[in-house]
Amino acid sequence: MYGQSVSQRVQSIKPSPTLVVSARAARLRAEGRDIIGLGAGEPDFDTPEHIREAAIAALRAGKTRYTQVSGVLPLRQAISDKLQRENQLHYPAEQISVACGAKHSLYNLFQALLDPGDEVLIPAPYWVSYPDMALLAGARPVILETDRDQGFRLRPEPLRAALGERSRLLVLNSPNNPTGMYYGAEELRALGAVLEEYPGVWIITDDIYEHILWDKPPFVNIANACPALLDRCVVVNGVSKAYAMTGWRIGYAAAPLPIIEAINRIQSQSTSNACSIAQEAAIVALSGDQSSLQEQNRIFRQRHDFVHGALQGMEGVECLAAQGTFYIFPDMSALLGPRVQDDVALAEYFLEQAGVAMVPGSAFGAPGHMRISFATDMDNLHRAMERMEQALPDLQ
Repeated sequence: MYGQSVSQRVQSIKPSPTLVVSARAARLRAEGRDIIGLGAGEPDFDTPEHIREAAIAALRAGKTRYTQVSGVLPLRQAISDKLQRENQLHYPAEQISVACGAKHSLYNLFQALLDPGDEVLIPAPYWVSYPDMALLAGARPVILETDRDQGFRLRPEPLRAALGERSRLLVLNSPNNPTGMYYGAEELRALGAVLEEYPGVWIITDDIYEHILWDKPPFVNIANACPALLDRCVVVNGVSKAYAMTGWRIGYAAAPLPIIEAINRIQSQSTSNACSIAQEAAIVALSGDQSSLQEQNRIFRQRHDFVHGALQGMEGVECLAAQGTFYIFPDMSALLGPRVQDDVALAEYFLEQAGVAMVPGSAFGAPGHMRISFATDMDNLHRAMERMEQALPDLQ
């Protein structure tokens, strides 16, 4: 009875698949099963001590009250300084809005930019929440397929083919969740040349994995590569991934002032402001010692190289090397057959038979693949790869 009374809006979306996998693994552990979780979308490191100490100091100083909806001025100034220093992008503090994580910033933006019937262009594989955020705004997600031969990167021709009268928004995520692939400046300029012909289309550049990148030149986004598009770009980022602060829930958007004012109005009727204590910690994260970023990247690269090599050695598995993030996205479609007919069943098989939790690629718009997170220690990764390899013969 009650299920029939919920809105069509709610019925049009699904729970986050990554959170569903994490919850399923947690239930099995509670039952006494030895489960290795490779589904997590968060670093396994502790938040650096100097950031934690800043939060403690803020708490003792009584910074526990409401803040401005857009975030405290010192944090917005720290973000402005970061964007100028690291990205050569000039956004004054009034053009920045702080939210409860980059996910919240994205949600606010979808609500601020989209009307019913608008189209949101989303290259696949994509982060699981983009299509559902579009649906919640009454818009239609338009999925732009890529493939392994393209390095899972959108090319100008399919972008041009997808653009039309109702196109309102393109979402780019680089380095990408789930593939770990990165768009270079030339690739972004090629996309930008197409977008210049469609002045009504906004571009969100989701840069949350900016600092987890290797084997490439310094990070660049489409706002850097295509200055002519700057007035139509929205930069989204946060402290969750780079500073191991997922639970602190601080993200931000930088955009032209009318867009920031719009998302502030939306946020004023939902969360009001992000956590005051977490905002104080984020100031120190962005402005303080950055040495943890290099060490984190070194460890992630070491883990990636091991997992990539192990997957490449498994019969029936094809796997591109990632260029960043803490994910790798192997193609396991050759393992499908009478016993496991799709990637959801394959993920369930590895969970039940090998005690390894992963997220099926269909959740990211790429059936037959599997997203594997290496945000866990090497001991767990060694055991996980061994278990997976031992479970392969039973699939035949």
